[in-house]
Amino acid sequence: MYLGQVIGRVVSTAKNETLEGKKLLLVRRTRDGRAIVTIDAVGAGAGERVYICRGREAGFAFSPEEVPSDATIVGIVDNINDHRESRRERSGDTEGTEPSGA
Repeated sequence: MYLGQVIGRVVSTAKNETLEGKKLLLVRRTRDGRAIVTIDAVGAGAGERVYICRGREAGFAFSPEEVPSDATIVGIVDNINDHRESRRERSGDTEGTEPSGA
């Protein structure tokens, strides 16, 4: 599972019948910047940060329907709290960060 951002929509007129009515979205992965086609299970839109499930489990979002998916959007991200930043601030380690007045 990983995070990404919706960067586009994929339109396919010829597809497996189980994909009828399913929205295909193009998502840029946060980790490495690669784009991947996903099936939207939650109603995500352009520019939204999303949570993606990969592999066999990607189809579980549509259970009991069996949908052939290798990547499914299973959540829309509202906020991310990176605790690594707070630990660095508490320890006084500011190496690699800009001064607060910059």
